[in-house]
Amino acid sequence: MFTGIVQGMARVVAIERLEGLNRHVIDMPPSMLEGLAHGASVAHNGCCLSVTSIEGSLVGFDLMRETLALTNLGALEVNDYVNVERAARLGDEVGGHAMSGHVMCMATLISREDAPNNCRLWFELPQQWARFLFDKGYIGVDGISLTIGEVRDNRFCVNLIPDTLARTVIGTREIGDGVNIEIDPQTQTIVETVERVLAARG
Repeated sequence: MFTGIVQGMARVVAIERLEGLNRHVIDMPPSMLEGLAHGASVAHNGCCLSVTSIEGSLVGFDLMRETLALTNLGALEVNDYVNVERAARLGDEVGGHAMSGHVMCMATLISREDAPNNCRLWFELPQQWARFLFDKGYIGVDGISLTIGEVRDNRFCVNLIPDTLARTVIGTREIGDGVNIEIDPQTQTIVETVERVLAARG
């Protein structure tokens, strides 16, 4: 489980592209290395990946075919940065919301409104996921726990403070960029349960 509170940005230092698999290596921030072990879970732009190698601060991960197709990690190049978060531990403060690290889809940045000390981003996601969007609901965007500001059909906006823009990759996103989306699991469960009950009643 993750909390959506990004702990740092990590630079991609190497990518090995194989058939149906990418192996990439990131330069993990020193503050995130303590206790890191082979097999540990680390979220990259909200996508849960397992550690496959550790050499000092250089940490390797394998990305399988589905991950490459479903997330923006398949488009990474050397020297790109990703948001990183270690898996939550029992007793950790949950400052964001509970996230599984399972990306549902990608959304496209369609509008960016920059103002002094504020930034509003509008995203468009596939129509089938629109039913899980609610004003003031939670959503994971590139692994960042955010509150939805407004919903218009399959479009939604988020409002960002300067700290979020400075500490995460979302500050570098441009119009047309794809971001990883994780719908709030509780919202998804409630909506799908209600849908099943209504369908059963005809």
